[in-house]
Amino acid sequence: MKLSEITNYLESIAPLNYQEDYDNAGLLVGHGNDEIHAALVALDCTEQIVDEAIAKNCNLIITHHPIVFKGLKKLNGKTYVERVILKAIKNNIALYAIHTNLDHVANGVSAEICKRLGIQNGKILAPKDGLLKKLVTFCPTANAAALRNALFAAGAGNIGNYSECSFNTEGTGTFKAGQNTDPFVGERGNQHHEIETRIETIFKAQDERNIILALLEHHPYEEVAYDIYALSNKLENVGAGMVGWLAEEMDSVDFLNLVKDKMEAKVIRHTELLPRKIKKVAVCGGSGSFLLKDAIKAGADAFITADFKYHEFFDAEKQLIICDIGHYESEQFTSNLLIDNIQEKFPNFAIRLTEHNTNPINYFI
Repeated sequence: MKLSEITNYLESIAPLNYQEDYDNAGLLVGHGNDEIHAALVALDCTEQIVDEAIAKNCNLIITHHPIVFKGLKKLNGKTYVERVILKAIKNNIALYAIHTNLDHVANGVSAEICKRLGIQNGKILAPKDGLLKKLVTFCPTANAAALRNALFAAGAGNIGNYSECSFNTEGTGTFKAGQNTDPFVGERGNQHHEIETRIETIFKAQDERNIILALLEHHPYEEVAYDIYALSNKLENVGAGMVGWLAEEMDSVDFLNLVKDKMEAKVIRHTELLPRKIKKVAVCGGSGSFLLKDAIKAGADAFITADFKYHEFFDAEKQLIICDIGHYESEQFTSNLLIDNIQEKFPNFAIRLTEHNTNPINYFI
């Protein structure tokens, strides 16, 4: 199949505009029109992973972490990043990364942790803002219903579990058609008054192009008046981390043993165990120390993530237990998540899980 078929699907479940500003998710090497016959999935793209893709005749590598975070000024093979890129290009292997955009969706990286630990009714811990916009337009009242339905079909009007949401008010619009116009109502050269409906509806920022195309195609006027507003509202099902409940409360030691077993962690760095049961749990794949205040505010008894610095452990203030299980350990099952999604969408496509552990950290126990 075409590479774009796979990338378009991945970006439909984890849109690129959901990624953090520092990130570099998306297609790193390759062209959308390239023919792809097999893909290898891994957490990281290393030289070993590229060699594995070559051996398994895979011409696409999908990873969680992008091999390129910063701009490359040279490609001479002096660093592992340059060597990976060069080897991929020489062997016609496309590279695709799905990173913080996958972290930020409700069925993404943190949801996979919840699934493995049996955490139920998970919700986004820190919803993301800046992802919603509002369209306001004005339409002859007789045509308003048809226009609304076209906008809804294009993706507008969704708020949580509700769809086809809009607000409508009636008023009088005025305009005077010029000599080179073909007005839908009114006459050239005369000011016209028309009973119109003001339609307001919300949409996700990544759907803006489709919304505008639907508006222009289905609005009866030759010239369409509309406004688009950026909203600061948070998108509740998009953001960092998740928080939910264990099926049954647990003692702290039993909980740590559960986490260590299910997440296949070599070691857990944690704060002081507290004299209460663990019931509500916050999680975040990868580096999640920035969410500590959110986890405390949510009333979590424990927070599972990685990459806490020494002094940051003090910030728990005995309000919850920080469980630092390691960056790789918290994200290693992301590859399984990706394979499950791709196989469900493309059941006949050859998708393979890497045989290699790319964790750069070793433990002397």
